[in-house]
Amino acid sequence: MQLLAALFIDDIELRPVDGPSTRIDLGGVQFSAAAPSAEPFPWAPHLAVIVHAPEDHSGSAVLEVLFMQDGEQVARNVQPLQVEPGKFNYRLVRAEIDITAPAVIHAHVRIDQDDPVIVPFTHLPPVD
Repeated sequence: MQLLAALFIDDIELRPVDGPSTRIDLGGVQFSAAAPSAEPFPWAPHLAVIVHAPEDHSGSAVLEVLFMQDGEQVARNVQPLQVEPGKFNYRLVRAEIDITAPAVIHAHVRIDQDDPVIVPFTHLPPVD
């Protein structure tokens, strides 16, 4: 199975088009945001992961995402992937992370035991 993309988003929408085919519309792709306040706050990101199963693949795999801050794991999400061989699919990964100060969170996204793709998200100080 192949990992095609992993992005932090606000919204995802699927829409059919002629073919038959499907379009995946991603809204609010982001890599940083200002903190809502100076106080610690919960962060529940939406990480869209898009995958492809080659024709000769079983269609089954495991998606694992480790959310890391300063080399420490702050959250983990593991879920099965089932993708029809020759097709594409997506998963929406969520985590609950307490942010106590401006920081960079790195999402380490991998399928089975492959090397991870690392997606950073920077929490900026609040806007005054």
